[in-house]
Amino acid sequence: MSKNLIAFNDNYADNSTEAGFEFTFFCDQCQEGYKTRFIASKTYKKKGFFDNLGKVASIAGSLTGKYDIGYAGERGGDVLSSRFDGMSPAWHKEHEAAFEQAQNEARGHFHRCPRCGKWVCDNDWNEEASLCVEDAPRESVEVAAARAEKMKEDIREKARNTQVFTGEIDQRQAMCPKCGKPAGQGKFCNNCGAPTSSPKCQQCGAENPPGARFCSECGGKV
Repeated sequence: MSKNLIAFNDNYADNSTEAGFEFTFFCDQCQEGYKTRFIASKTYKKKGFFDNLGKVASIAGSLTGKYDIGYAGERGGDVLSSRFDGMSPAWHKEHEAAFEQAQNEARGHFHRCPRCGKWVCDNDWNEEASLCVEDAPRESVEVAAARAEKMKEDIREKARNTQVFTGEIDQRQAMCPKCGKPAGQGKFCNNCGAPTSSPKCQQCGAENPPGARFCSECGGKV
């Protein structure tokens, strides 16, 4: 890479190739990138012209047994051994000029925060405060975020204080004192028709378990 490439923002990528120049500059906060327009290399076009002459000469030489003009040049699609090594001085000069032009293009899409010195995109720039949103958050955004967080806390608190049925209630089924089968929920057995209510003692009025023959309070006959 050319040594003279000094960017307004060090957070960038050089996407240049032998055929032309293109750069991507990134926001220092969200890392969202802006890619500059492609600038074709003039030296690459000239090189392609002479390469084509070399290929024609190679074909002619193979037919006639001799080479009239030079030799067959390298194909335009061949991969360079390293990115910018071996490029001509003219190409590097184009590269530097294209980089300067790309910076002027990209600089209009970024803002430099005077407090932290970061270059940020429009999404991370507070226009009213002329600072990045990290140093000066947008009031409307912070209010909306705080309100949403408070709403979630209220929902959680409401849920914690709500009684929820757990299914732990033990339901017992009454058995008929006469036939010994499940009697159901009524006053008489579903199977034999016998009364399922607790009998009362005629002497003291105490309730006794179904099927009891003597009162559990006074001993009288039920």
